[in-house]
Amino acid sequence: MGYLLTANATVQCVHGGSASATNRSARVKANGEPIVTQSTTHTVSGCSYVVGTVYMPCVTAQWTSAASRVRAGGEPVLLQESQATTTPNGTGLIVASTQTRVKGS
Repeated sequence: MGYLLTANATVQCVHGGSASATNRSARVKANGEPIVTQSTTHTVSGCSYVVGTVYMPCVTAQWTSAASRVRAGGEPVLLQESQATTTPNGTGLIVASTQTRVKGS
């Protein structure tokens, strides 16, 4: 069980880049903010990941886990503890903060 992730949540790649939702639920809100579902891609900007001397920043992220019991528009909603994998380097995202009123599982 965890707090529902909203479009206004603070999400970062593990290298400190900022991730933002490319789409959000138009009808479902938590604490007045649009929620996001598992099919939502996040775009990453400001990633500083370097392999050796090659700059290889995170560009996008796709969520690999979400709520098992709560859905919006037929899609599983994202929770604060949901997991994602970034492209092109396969690292993860960190949900630093989100709304703290509505929980799901």
